[in-house]
Amino acid sequence: MANRVEWDPRHSVGNADLDDQHRDIMARCTALGDCLAAPDTDVEADRRFDRALAALMTLARAHFAAEEALLAAQRLAHQGLELHLAAATGCRTLVYSRYGYGQSDLLEAPFGTDYMHREGRETLPELLAALEIENPVLVGHSDGASIALLHAGAGHAVAGVVVMAPHCFVEDISIRSIAAAKVAFETTDLPAKLGRYHRDVDRTFSGWNDIWLHPDFRAWNIEDCLPGIRCPILAIQGEDDEYGTMAQIEAIAAGARHSAGVELLKLADCRHSAHKDQTAAVIEAIERFVESL
Repeated sequence: MANRVEWDPRHSVGNADLDDQHRDIMARCTALGDCLAAPDTDVEADRRFDRALAALMTLARAHFAAEEALLAAQRLAHQGLELHLAAATGCRTLVYSRYGYGQSDLLEAPFGTDYMHREGRETLPELLAALEIENPVLVGHSDGASIALLHAGAGHAVAGVVVMAPHCFVEDISIRSIAAAKVAFETTDLPAKLGRYHRDVDRTFSGWNDIWLHPDFRAWNIEDCLPGIRCPILAIQGEDDEYGTMAQIEAIAAGARHSAGVELLKLADCRHSAHKDQTAAVIEAIERFVESL
């Protein structure tokens, strides 16, 4: 009897479909070994070997195709959205970290309740002017989405606006989740995770968290800027967003009455970061939106 290869739970790769294929491959390799170990008097051994080899080759091709698809999906999920959008739309892309975030200047004083208004109406216009960028398509997420709306609503020349999980006003669900984030930051490894992206993770997190939990911020609202938007808008919201409800993008549809059109995309199985949870759907929607401009 040939040496047999047996499945062991330690061989698991954490994917049930691939694990099943690995078990099957091992079983078929063992069958080949049995054929090779058969005595010369076994006249059917060669036929069994040919059948087992053909089955193994078919399975191996299917298995490698499945692994390639999985790796492609993982690359799509982990690469920067801007790279995919540049490839899909043919547009040049610019990504920047706002004041107090990423590798930009550190926050020197607490944010005021108008921090997004200042970003959209003062900082972003200055940045675009310095880089000589005219009539851009703005793509923003969460606070960044609100900033994009504020910028467009202030009358600046914008070809289109894509907003993902935008905030137009403060909801109870927002406050609950932001309060929960504070607990997670204080009791889990969240600082280490965020620290990969920010120069001073404590200052960045507290700057965002403190202002959103400040009593004065409950009155924050940007619905008054929406009628000033003239360009087309694509508004994307996850059905499972822990920081906001569909009321946010529905407010955009109702308020941006002078825009060239508002498209709402509501995504199932999607939380706050649609570009991570539903990457392919988001890229497809943005590509279609840009082509329509």
